[in-house]
Amino acid sequence: MKTFLRGKNSEVGIDTEGPVVIIGESINPTRRKKLIETLKAQDFSYVLQLARSQMESGADVLDVNVGFPGVDDETLLPETVKAIQEACDIPLCLDSPNPKALEAALKVCHGKPLINSVNGEERSLMAILPMAREHGAAIIGLVMDDEGITHDPEKRFRIAEKILNRAMQAGIAREDVVIDPLAMAVSADPRACLVTLETIKLVHERLGLNITQGASNISFGLPNREELNNVHMALSIWNGLTCPIANAAKITAIVRAADLIRGRDDFAMRFTDYYYQMESLKS
Repeated sequence: MKTFLRGKNSEVGIDTEGPVVIIGESINPTRRKKLIETLKAQDFSYVLQLARSQMESGADVLDVNVGFPGVDDETLLPETVKAIQEACDIPLCLDSPNPKALEAALKVCHGKPLINSVNGEERSLMAILPMAREHGAAIIGLVMDDEGITHDPEKRFRIAEKILNRAMQAGIAREDVVIDPLAMAVSADPRACLVTLETIKLVHERLGLNITQGASNISFGLPNREELNNVHMALSIWNGLTCPIANAAKITAIVRAADLIRGRDDFAMRFTDYYYQMESLKS
């Protein structure tokens, strides 16, 4: 299954049988005071700095989130999208819980973006699916619904199946539905990662869809977070994860290694190219 995203002139294919695609997460105000301050001032220089840094570190797509308390995201999200696309040719993932902000961003976004996200709640399906169809966007389907978050992998799978079926009924192509299995903090629930991994496996085997997740969600509240995230990421990739949302600077090395070990990097070209690129940046 291939999900194609496009920037102004660029195209990225997310492929269930291909190498992992990295969606760079750094354009997100959470724990980034400088980003909040610059966005409030309508100064996009730091946004562009983050965008270029993620691209240089291996991001294939950029997640764009401008949410912080008091923000007018219906204005700020499209303005941020325009600023990025004027400077960078890379597909975007438009990230907001506000359907009006997403629609405003879709109207100015070049190419074919990914919407982050829709879920199994009726109000979410009704709000997001028609605009995704109208603007030709792909969607991320988050496996929660009107009953909240379930800790049963089979129930999460059924929500994924529901989102897929509703999307197709709305006129969205099957390949344009990417599923997020919900990565939860293992510090709060020791089975959280097992539930997520099993959901990934079920969606991969039964639906054959591309799968995303936040790379750092599982380690909240724990020490040595990067090691935990990397182990979970490797296991997730093995079970069917194809396009994690992550800080490319922290995840690209493990992604390149996982692709090589899975036989998805002919002659180790991507693995060695990335290694020498990082070595050159050090010198």
